[in-house]
Amino acid sequence: MNICLKHLRSKKLVHYVFPKPCMLQNLYCTSPTQPQTIARNINPLIHTLSLQGNLEEALSLVYTHPSLSLQDYAFLFHACAQKKWIHQGMALHHYIFNKHPAIQNDVFLTNNLLNMYCKCGYLDYAHHLFDEMPRRNFVSWTVLISGYAQFGLIRECFAFFSGMLACFRPNEFAFASVLSACEERDVEYGLQVHAVALKFSLDFNVYVANALITMYSKCSGGFGGGYDQTLDDAWNVFKSMEYRNLISWNSMISGFQFRGLGDKAIGLFAYMYCNGVGFNSATLLGVFSSLNQCSSTLDDVNNTHLRNCFQLHCLTIKSGLISEVEVVTALVKSYANIGSRISDCYKLFLDTSGQHDVVSWTAIISVFAECDPEQAFLLLCQLHRENIVLDRHTFSIALKACAYFVTEQNATAVHSQVIKHGFQDDTVVSNALIHAYGRSGSLALCERVFDEMGRRDLVSWNSMLKSYAMHGRAKDAVELFKRMDVQPDSATFVALLAACSHAGLIEEGVEIFNSMIESHGISPQLDHYACMVDLYGRAGKIFEAEELIHKMPMKPDSVIWSSLLGSCRKHGEAGLAKLAADKFKELDPKNSLAYIQMSNIYSSGGSFIEAGLMRKEMRDSKVRKRPGLSWVEVGKQVHEFTSGGQHHPKRAAILSRLETLIGQLKEMGYAPEISSALHDIEVEHIEDQLFHHSEKMALVFAIMNEANFPGAGNVIKIMKNIRICVDCHNFMKLASNLFHKEIVVRDSNRFHHFKCGTCSCNDYW
Repeated sequence: MNICLKHLRSKKLVHYVFPKPCMLQNLYCTSPTQPQTIARNINPLIHTLSLQGNLEEALSLVYTHPSLSLQDYAFLFHACAQKKWIHQGMALHHYIFNKHPAIQNDVFLTNNLLNMYCKCGYLDYAHHLFDEMPRRNFVSWTVLISGYAQFGLIRECFAFFSGMLACFRPNEFAFASVLSACEERDVEYGLQVHAVALKFSLDFNVYVANALITMYSKCSGGFGGGYDQTLDDAWNVFKSMEYRNLISWNSMISGFQFRGLGDKAIGLFAYMYCNGVGFNSATLLGVFSSLNQCSSTLDDVNNTHLRNCFQLHCLTIKSGLISEVEVVTALVKSYANIGSRISDCYKLFLDTSGQHDVVSWTAIISVFAECDPEQAFLLLCQLHRENIVLDRHTFSIALKACAYFVTEQNATAVHSQVIKHGFQDDTVVSNALIHAYGRSGSLALCERVFDEMGRRDLVSWNSMLKSYAMHGRAKDAVELFKRMDVQPDSATFVALLAACSHAGLIEEGVEIFNSMIESHGISPQLDHYACMVDLYGRAGKIFEAEELIHKMPMKPDSVIWSSLLGSCRKHGEAGLAKLAADKFKELDPKNSLAYIQMSNIYSSGGSFIEAGLMRKEMRDSKVRKRPGLSWVEVGKQVHEFTSGGQHHPKRAAILSRLETLIGQLKEMGYAPEISSALHDIEVEHIEDQLFHHSEKMALVFAIMNEANFPGAGNVIKIMKNIRICVDCHNFMKLASNLFHKEIVVRDSNRFHHFKCGTCSCNDYW
């Protein structure tokens, strides 16, 4: 590709320098009339009313002042486009062309009309109007290209750009528009447009160059995340620019951040700042987003991030940008991500954000939605009590927080407010509801929201597919995929492959994986390969999984090696497990997974000396095992349990009731699965430890309190932070039969629905 670009550049004869782009009022001109002249020709009353926000009154003048000029009509169409008043604009269009049929031959007016339809998303109308134009100029083509680009329709955008080349020389607006429409899999389109820009000597134009940087940053070219060839191309464009504006620097910083290269983004910002280049809020947002991607060692990562946060905090105050909601929100999020107390983050927000409106509150709720969902939900309740009018964005963010709760009660409460505020038909809010219900264990409500949607976008389909995958409903996911009426993307196939992996649908999974490139032109990324390794590994096809890893066009990450390691543990492949464990420890040295899995494998094979050495290596490396935690909601209060319930006030009563329950289950055939506990305790204490796992404690506590809350229903929902062990899985199956209840356990991988002595995973997990 670089050879091709250099070849094209070598054929360049003249470097044509375009003038700076004209103002928007002048964009649709067909004559050399200056913008100031056009403004003078507009009816003063229309101009004044529009500037004051009284566009409706300005539009009414059309029907009372028959002597309005073309500039008046064009100005009104432009105003309708800005306000997205499509129905008023369409009425004006109908009135003018019926009253003055000859006007439709005026290119200047029709270009403004095209712009209105494009800006408002009525692309079919715009396309039809374009086809009916008896005469077009380069602005007509540029407006339509920009319209399709605005909605990411790259194929239509590229087709019109190609058509324009046969009639006119595209300007920088046309090039920038078509490049902006290129997404991850559209690099071939971007390369061709770049070649044309080189041919026309427009590649040095700052607007085109900025668009090229963004395009190459977004398009990975199928090589996976990280620093690949297309990001090299973005960097080469940036370095070769004769003149860079602030957008150039921001685009390159965002490009590094988008690829997960936080170190390079921070380094470029430091260079930019030290060389006296100014920055704005967009720069800081890119830098804040890059902070958590910096590759510091885990021992000092918090100190590094804290130092970076302090320095950026000082810069935001010094520059005066601390008063902007987006900036302070990003700052608060950075502090929250490094473990700062939520109360301190909240105080920072209140002290620095000035006037608080629904936008600023939504921003801070979005920060807490992941790190402290309970606080996010409480903030929403506070807004409701203070009678602040909530919008679609506030509800969607609140529902994101609800996805982290044990049950669907919080999501249901927000759903009722969504209906009350009239957002039940909003696609973004409905997508958030699907996500929240799916993650909180209510697949039935998830399906209901999806089925009742009037309009579904790609996110809607992907959210439903992910929900089916999490709940082990692979066949439903495959059938839903066949019904999709939108073009799938990379996330679609991650959901499908995960669903097939959880259910053991080998043939279907392989077929879907192969269809990504063959039928959809989507290159598999690390996530897709991880799903395929998991698919093969769970089914016992360990060496097929290993072969796929060797064939990958990118370097395997820790997720892929952990998946292979888990499969080796399940199927007793100790030799390959050692390789996977070593690779995993190289990539994630402070994660205990490799040590624990290898200790399990050695113990299961009777190699207790090797198991002991593995535990010693873990201690010497100062790696700590992640504690198993479980949560259960009883009477609108969430209770947390550790193994043994050490800190719970009802611990003694829970252990007493658990002992009785274990006796009952043993009579039904329960036998402790000691192999799942051999890695870190002595054999004589194995059964005691297994009996006290956190999910067992949570279940018993829920059973003990069901008489106090008779309206709790016939379902017990438990959330767990790590994968459920074999012993607890067997325990839950028998308990569901004993109590005649459905027990839903959400672990770190998926949902398990235990009912009548069986599990929805069919013991395949």
